[in-house]
Amino acid sequence: MQFSQEVEHMTCVAKGPNHGPAAIPEEGRWVQAKQISDVSGFTHGIGWCAPQQGACKLSLNVKEGVIQEALVETIGCSGMTHSAAMASEILIGKTILEALNTDLVCDAINTAMRELFLQIVYGRTQSAFSEGGLTIGAGLEDLGKGHRSQVGTMYATLKKGPRYLEMAEGYVLEIGLDADNEIIGYKFVSLGKMMEAIKKGVDPKEAYESNIKTYGRFDEAVKKIDPRLE
Repeated sequence: MQFSQEVEHMTCVAKGPNHGPAAIPEEGRWVQAKQISDVSGFTHGIGWCAPQQGACKLSLNVKEGVIQEALVETIGCSGMTHSAAMASEILIGKTILEALNTDLVCDAINTAMRELFLQIVYGRTQSAFSEGGLTIGAGLEDLGKGHRSQVGTMYATLKKGPRYLEMAEGYVLEIGLDADNEIIGYKFVSLGKMMEAIKKGVDPKEAYESNIKTYGRFDEAVKKIDPRLE
Protein backbone atom coordinates (compact mmCIF):
# COMPACT_ATOMS: atom_id res chain seq x y z
CA MET A 1 0.00 0.00 0.00
CA GLN A 2 1.44 3.34 -1.00
CA PHE A 3 0.97 6.66 0.80
CA SER A 4 1.55 10.15 -0.48
CA GLN A 5 4.28 12.31 1.08
CA GLU A 6 1.59 14.48 2.67
CA VAL A 7 0.11 11.50 4.50
CA GLU A 8 3.54 10.14 5.51
CA HIS A 9 4.37 13.40 7.27
CA MET A 10 1.06 13.68 9.13
CA THR A 11 0.97 13.26 12.91
CA CYS A 12 -0.72 9.98 13.93
CA VAL A 13 -4.00 10.58 15.78
CA ALA A 14 -5.73 7.73 17.62
CA LYS A 15 -9.03 6.53 16.15
CA GLY A 16 -12.07 7.02 18.36
CA PRO A 17 -14.86 4.55 19.23
CA ASN A 18 -15.73 1.90 16.67
CA HIS A 19 -19.13 0.33 17.26
CA GLY A 20 -19.26 -1.46 13.92
CA PRO A 21 -22.15 -1.37 11.44
CA ALA A 22 -25.76 -0.92 12.46
CA ALA A 23 -27.56 -4.20 13.03
CA ILE A 24 -29.99 -5.24 10.31
CA PRO A 25 -32.96 -7.64 10.64
CA GLU A 26 -32.24 -11.07 9.17
CA GLU A 27 -34.53 -14.07 9.51
CA GLY A 28 -35.78 -13.05 12.94
CA ARG A 29 -32.38 -11.90 14.26
CA TRP A 30 -30.46 -8.64 14.44
CA VAL A 31 -27.11 -9.06 12.70
CA GLN A 32 -24.08 -6.82 12.36
CA ALA A 33 -23.17 -7.82 8.82
CA LYS A 34 -19.41 -7.43 8.31
CA GLN A 35 -18.89 -9.95 5.52
CA ILE A 36 -20.96 -11.63 2.82
CA SER A 37 -21.45 -14.82 4.85
CA ASP A 38 -23.25 -12.76 7.53
CA VAL A 39 -26.14 -12.02 5.15
CA SER A 40 -29.28 -14.14 4.72
CA GLY A 41 -32.78 -13.45 3.43
CA PHE A 42 -35.53 -14.18 0.92
CA THR A 43 -36.71 -11.35 -1.31
CA HIS A 44 -38.03 -10.23 -4.71
CA GLY A 45 -37.00 -7.49 -7.09
CA ILE A 46 -37.87 -6.10 -10.52
CA GLY A 47 -35.42 -5.25 -13.30
CA TRP A 48 -35.68 -3.76 -16.78
CA CYS A 49 -33.47 -3.48 -19.84
CA ALA A 50 -32.18 -0.22 -21.36
CA PRO A 51 -34.85 0.00 -24.12
CA GLN A 52 -37.44 -1.09 -21.51
CA GLN A 53 -39.00 -3.61 -23.85
CA GLY A 54 -38.87 -6.35 -21.26
CA ALA A 55 -38.82 -6.87 -17.49
CA CYS A 56 -37.67 -9.48 -15.00
CA LYS A 57 -39.01 -10.40 -11.59
CA LEU A 58 -36.25 -12.15 -9.65
CA SER A 59 -36.72 -13.99 -6.34
CA LEU A 60 -33.72 -15.19 -4.35
CA ASN A 61 -33.35 -17.22 -1.16
CA VAL A 62 -29.94 -16.46 0.35
CA LYS A 63 -28.47 -18.44 3.25
CA GLU A 64 -25.18 -17.28 4.80
CA GLY A 65 -24.38 -15.21 1.74
CA VAL A 66 -24.93 -17.98 -0.82
CA ILE A 67 -27.88 -18.12 -3.22
CA GLN A 68 -29.68 -21.39 -2.52
CA GLU A 69 -32.84 -20.79 -4.56
CA ALA A 70 -33.71 -18.61 -7.54
CA LEU A 71 -36.95 -17.90 -9.39
CA VAL A 72 -36.46 -15.97 -12.65
CA GLU A 73 -39.62 -14.69 -14.36
CA THR A 74 -39.46 -12.57 -17.53
CA ILE A 75 -41.98 -10.85 -19.75
CA GLY A 76 -42.05 -8.79 -22.93
CA CYS A 77 -39.05 -10.13 -24.84
CA SER A 78 -38.63 -13.57 -26.41
CA GLY A 79 -34.85 -13.57 -25.94
CA MET A 80 -35.26 -12.99 -22.23
CA THR A 81 -36.71 -16.45 -21.73
CA HIS A 82 -33.45 -18.01 -22.90
CA SER A 83 -31.51 -15.53 -20.77
CA ALA A 84 -33.61 -16.59 -17.77
CA ALA A 85 -32.77 -20.24 -18.46
CA MET A 86 -29.05 -19.44 -18.33
CA ALA A 87 -29.42 -17.16 -15.31
CA SER A 88 -31.14 -19.93 -13.34
CA GLU A 89 -28.01 -22.06 -13.79
CA ILE A 90 -25.62 -19.19 -13.12
CA LEU A 91 -27.18 -17.82 -9.92
CA ILE A 92 -27.41 -20.83 -7.66
CA GLY A 93 -24.32 -21.50 -5.55
CA LYS A 94 -22.92 -18.00 -6.01
CA THR A 95 -22.55 -15.47 -3.22
CA ILE A 96 -24.69 -12.37 -3.63
CA LEU A 97 -21.53 -10.37 -4.37
CA GLU A 98 -20.47 -12.80 -7.10
CA ALA A 99 -23.97 -12.71 -8.60
CA LEU A 100 -23.98 -8.92 -8.57
CA ASN A 101 -20.76 -8.89 -10.60
CA THR A 102 -21.65 -11.75 -12.96
CA ASP A 103 -23.09 -11.32 -16.44
CA LEU A 104 -26.61 -12.69 -16.05
CA VAL A 105 -27.05 -12.56 -19.85
CA CYS A 106 -29.92 -10.05 -19.90
CA ASP A 107 -29.86 -6.44 -18.69
CA ALA A 108 -33.27 -6.81 -17.09
CA ILE A 109 -32.03 -9.74 -14.99
CA ASN A 110 -28.82 -7.87 -14.13
CA THR A 111 -30.87 -4.87 -12.98
CA ALA A 112 -33.13 -7.09 -10.91
CA MET A 113 -30.04 -8.60 -9.25
CA ARG A 114 -28.84 -5.09 -8.39
CA GLU A 115 -32.17 -4.23 -6.79
CA LEU A 116 -32.21 -7.47 -4.79
CA PHE A 117 -28.63 -6.93 -3.62
CA LEU A 118 -29.63 -3.59 -2.14
CA GLN A 119 -32.64 -5.08 -0.35
CA ILE A 120 -30.63 -8.00 1.02
CA VAL A 121 -27.59 -6.10 2.33
CA TYR A 122 -29.77 -3.38 3.91
CA GLY A 123 -31.98 -5.93 5.68
CA ARG A 124 -35.13 -5.13 3.70
CA THR A 125 -36.00 -8.72 2.81
CA GLN A 126 -39.37 -10.44 2.95
CA SER A 127 -38.01 -12.79 5.60
CA ALA A 128 -36.36 -10.10 7.75
CA PHE A 129 -38.59 -10.85 10.73
CA SER A 130 -39.33 -14.52 10.03
CA GLU A 131 -37.54 -16.71 12.57
CA GLY A 132 -35.21 -19.03 10.70
CA GLY A 133 -36.16 -17.40 7.40
CA LEU A 134 -38.06 -19.12 4.62
CA THR A 135 -37.37 -22.70 3.60
CA ILE A 136 -35.72 -23.53 0.29
CA GLY A 137 -38.69 -23.97 -2.01
CA ALA A 138 -40.53 -20.85 -0.84
CA GLY A 139 -40.06 -19.35 -4.30
CA LEU A 140 -42.47 -21.90 -5.76
CA GLU A 141 -45.26 -20.41 -3.65
CA ASP A 142 -45.23 -17.39 -5.99
CA LEU A 143 -46.41 -19.66 -8.79
CA GLY A 144 -49.91 -20.96 -9.38
CA LYS A 145 -51.15 -24.45 -10.13
CA GLY A 146 -48.81 -26.17 -12.54
CA HIS A 147 -45.99 -23.79 -11.57
CA ARG A 148 -46.86 -21.00 -13.99
CA SER A 149 -46.10 -17.32 -13.47
CA GLN A 150 -48.95 -14.99 -12.54
CA VAL A 151 -49.53 -13.13 -15.79
CA GLY A 152 -51.98 -10.41 -16.75
CA THR A 153 -52.24 -9.49 -20.44
CA MET A 154 -54.69 -6.86 -21.66
CA TYR A 155 -54.93 -5.00 -24.95
CA ALA A 156 -57.03 -1.95 -25.77
CA THR A 157 -57.62 0.67 -28.45
CA LEU A 158 -59.63 3.86 -28.16
CA LYS A 159 -61.66 2.86 -31.21
CA LYS A 160 -62.51 -0.73 -30.16
CA GLY A 161 -62.00 -0.77 -26.40
CA PRO A 162 -60.33 -3.32 -24.08
CA ARG A 163 -59.60 -7.01 -24.60
CA TYR A 164 -58.81 -9.27 -21.63
CA LEU A 165 -56.34 -11.89 -22.90
CA GLU A 166 -54.91 -13.55 -19.80
CA MET A 167 -55.68 -13.16 -16.11
CA ALA A 168 -54.24 -14.75 -12.97
CA GLU A 169 -57.01 -17.37 -13.26
CA GLY A 170 -55.95 -18.39 -16.75
CA TYR A 171 -56.15 -17.93 -20.51
CA VAL A 172 -59.26 -15.92 -21.41
CA LEU A 173 -61.49 -17.64 -23.96
CA GLU A 174 -64.38 -15.18 -24.10
CA ILE A 175 -65.35 -11.87 -22.56
CA GLY A 176 -68.99 -11.17 -21.73
CA LEU A 177 -70.64 -7.85 -22.60
CA ASP A 178 -73.82 -6.31 -21.28
CA ALA A 179 -76.40 -4.31 -23.27
CA ASP A 180 -74.08 -1.27 -23.20
CA ASN A 181 -71.17 -3.37 -24.55
CA GLU A 182 -69.33 -3.11 -21.23
CA ILE A 183 -67.36 -6.12 -19.93
CA ILE A 184 -69.15 -7.84 -17.04
CA GLY A 185 -67.22 -11.10 -16.90
CA TYR A 186 -65.08 -13.59 -18.77
CA LYS A 187 -64.62 -17.29 -19.45
CA PHE A 188 -61.16 -18.78 -19.01
CA VAL A 189 -59.24 -22.05 -19.00
CA SER A 190 -56.70 -22.75 -16.28
CA LEU A 191 -53.70 -23.86 -18.34
CA GLY A 192 -51.70 -25.09 -15.36
CA LYS A 193 -54.46 -27.38 -14.12
CA MET A 194 -55.24 -28.52 -17.66
CA MET A 195 -51.63 -29.52 -18.36
CA GLU A 196 -51.34 -31.34 -15.03
CA ALA A 197 -54.44 -33.38 -15.91
CA ILE A 198 -53.09 -34.22 -19.38
CA LYS A 199 -49.78 -35.35 -17.89
CA LYS A 200 -51.72 -37.68 -15.59
CA GLY A 201 -53.34 -39.33 -18.60
CA VAL A 202 -56.64 -37.46 -18.85
CA ASP A 203 -57.87 -37.03 -22.43
CA PRO A 204 -56.81 -33.54 -23.64
CA LYS A 205 -60.36 -32.59 -24.66
CA GLU A 206 -61.72 -33.65 -21.27
CA ALA A 207 -58.88 -31.90 -19.47
CA TYR A 208 -59.58 -28.72 -21.41
CA GLU A 209 -63.34 -28.73 -20.84
CA SER A 210 -63.12 -29.63 -17.14
CA ASN A 211 -60.85 -26.67 -16.42
CA ILE A 212 -62.99 -24.01 -18.05
CA LYS A 213 -64.60 -21.61 -15.58
CA THR A 214 -66.17 -18.16 -15.57
CA TYR A 215 -65.64 -15.00 -13.57
CA GLY A 216 -68.01 -12.13 -12.78
CA ARG A 217 -71.47 -12.00 -14.38
CA PHE A 218 -70.41 -13.83 -17.52
CA ASP A 219 -73.60 -15.92 -17.62
CA GLU A 220 -75.69 -12.73 -17.75
CA ALA A 221 -73.82 -11.40 -20.78
CA VAL A 222 -75.92 -10.22 -23.73
CA LYS A 223 -72.99 -10.83 -26.06
CA LYS A 224 -69.87 -12.99 -25.77
CA ILE A 225 -66.79 -12.45 -27.92
CA ASP A 226 -63.40 -14.08 -28.44
CA PRO A 227 -60.97 -11.29 -27.41
CA ARG A 228 -58.33 -12.55 -29.87
CA LEU A 229 -60.55 -12.72 -32.94
CA GLU A 230 -63.40 -10.28 -32.50
